[in-house]
Amino acid sequence: MKSFAIALAALGLSTVSAFAHATYEAKTVEQGSTAKIVLRVPHGCGSEPTLKVRIQIPEGIISVKPMPKAGWTLDVVTGDYANTYEAHGKKVTRGVKEIIWTGELPDAFYDEFTFRGQFTDKLPVDQMVYIPAVQECATGTARWVNIPADGQDPHDLEDPAPGVKVIAPEVHQHH
Repeated sequence: MKSFAIALAALGLSTVSAFAHATYEAKTVEQGSTAKIVLRVPHGCGSEPTLKVRIQIPEGIISVKPMPKAGWTLDVVTGDYANTYEAHGKKVTRGVKEIIWTGELPDAFYDEFTFRGQFTDKLPVDQMVYIPAVQECATGTARWVNIPADGQDPHDLEDPAPGVKVIAPEVHQHH
């Protein structure tokens, strides 16, 4: 039993190291804009390769289009939105809720998984929008899904969900 506890402690240490977390390349996204979001997957689960990467699209991000990856199978799960949105003059009530890439990323390598989406005005300015990601390996899973409560430091969470900060749209001046 003791060796199991030591193995668990070692696992805990490996997920806390500074560069171990799955993160998004962009730190900020303008409200109302369509943004390219890139998930960086820094390593596998322990020494195992990553076999599947899933990104859960939160309410408020619409018109999502994932980018195919050579050598990976791409699937999307669609569903109803909680709200009705407007996109290109049309009312939109459903769309992509989850993106799933299936392939193989050896632990020794790093990779990026990309999608585009419109960050609607349902996402408040100056707040983080967390976009959970799950990394599946042959026997282990890294679930980057924990969202901090108000006032909680995301760094205090084990396996924090990666996110981007929504900022006010830039006002374009006409001269």
